[in-house]
Amino acid sequence: MDLPDLPPDFTFPRLAQTAEAIDFTFEAKRAAMGPHIIRRWGWDEAVQREIHHRRFHEKPFFGINRDASSLGTLSFQVLTGYIQFGEFYLLPAFQRRGIGSAVLAHCLAVAHEMGLAVRLEHLLWNPVGSLYRRHGFAPTGCSETHQFMERPTPDAIP
Repeated sequence: MDLPDLPPDFTFPRLAQTAEAIDFTFEAKRAAMGPHIIRRWGWDEAVQREIHHRRFHEKPFFGINRDASSLGTLSFQVLTGYIQFGEFYLLPAFQRRGIGSAVLAHCLAVAHEMGLAVRLEHLLWNPVGSLYRRHGFAPTGCSETHQFMERPTPDAIP
């Protein structure tokens, strides 16, 4: 599935399975998630590249573009009964400017139109959890490292 544009100036091109796309998405991950990963495990370049390469081939990645600028990436995958949202990485220059909220709200509106819940996960110590809670996500479980969250289907939201 394609992710519709967010007028007037956001587009979400599906990223092809190319070395250039993998490199861009990896650099977006490093910039956005590196500090949180380093905090727990340090940064092992080979391990992080292998994990990222696997994720890139497992799910659809989309660029987050505004006009002619590449702002980051996300994954939006329609599965049976829900949408899996993730790999949501904004480059630091575009963080804390309302862009993440606008992009997330747009993706939730698409899910709403489809009548589907949205699931995601994030590192427990990553402050992005507050963004997700503000947008109606609730915890569904956790592991030693990750918080799992879901925003229910539209008919289940009070």
